[in-house]
Amino acid sequence: MSFTIVRNDITKIKADIIVISANPKPIIGGGTDSAVYEVAGVDELLKKRKEIGDIQPGDVAYTEAFSLDAKYIIHAVAPVWIDGEHDERRILHSCYRKSLELVDELGAKSIAFPLLATGVYGFPKDQALSIAMEEIHTYLISHDSTKIMLVVFDKESFVLSKDRFGGLEAYIDENYVGKQSRKEYSSGRRRHRYVELRERDYEQEIRQILKGGPPLPDESLDELLDVEDMTFQQKLLYLIDEEGLKDSEFYKCAGITKQVFSNIRSNEDYQPKKETVIGAILALKLDIEGAEDLLERAGFAFSPASKFDVIITYCIRHSIYNIMEVNEALFKYNQKILKI
Repeated sequence: MSFTIVRNDITKIKADIIVISANPKPIIGGGTDSAVYEVAGVDELLKKRKEIGDIQPGDVAYTEAFSLDAKYIIHAVAPVWIDGEHDERRILHSCYRKSLELVDELGAKSIAFPLLATGVYGFPKDQALSIAMEEIHTYLISHDSTKIMLVVFDKESFVLSKDRFGGLEAYIDENYVGKQSRKEYSSGRRRHRYVELRERDYEQEIRQILKGGPPLPDESLDELLDVEDMTFQQKLLYLIDEEGLKDSEFYKCAGITKQVFSNIRSNEDYQPKKETVIGAILALKLDIEGAEDLLERAGFAFSPASKFDVIITYCIRHSIYNIMEVNEALFKYNQKILKI
């Protein structure tokens, strides 16, 4: 799977398919639509658009791309925002979904979207972004080889959901740089703490520390203590099994390729990249203690000197595990996004 967010003018993007927010009538609209016509060639493109005729809101049609660095242009008729009570969200979902349905039909390997309907059509940018991410993620789960780009013209056009990320700015200000990273147990002391708890028979507390979640009633204390000695690979497979996830469910949610996961499964001493561990943490929906534990087994740790790490810990602490939503936050703050 391949997904990227880029800041650029969509007329300068190279892709098999370029999507634009089109006017329902066969005329040149404003904003991105007008810019695409100028670069592609007004006369040729408008002639083809007139051959198509009217397009209903939520529907799409395609033409050649002419002078654009692309093969096709998809004309998607996005909704004009009124008040959110006139089917605007359903129509915008349809624009993305139907555009993506044309990828296979056209034999395309790549497609680039602007943030549809957020210009002159006035769709709230945070809601438009969430809809775009939802439809793209749904498509990518079952289409591993398509490259999808979301192209935003400037930073101001990329607005995060206040419901999900309303406290992120303050969290970054409070936790980024200048503060020592604190861990309840260092690597050298943690084993001693487990033994101490075992002697006091605090089984419930041990389970919480080791698993980062509610205990399973059929597990013995000795089995749980054995988890401490697991390698990254062993602990990861243990957690996947505990969650009852199929391999394909896990690696798709984690943004890990099938080949990488196969390497992990076959190699007890597999050394992952930090990005791979972060993807696994999100797929497994680990709490912060469980996340720190899995990172440590791979030889990593969260650092307050890394804005990337601070954003990831915010997402974990606020139960934001969808990799697309996490990438929204990373991109907003100019951090490298996780692979999808």
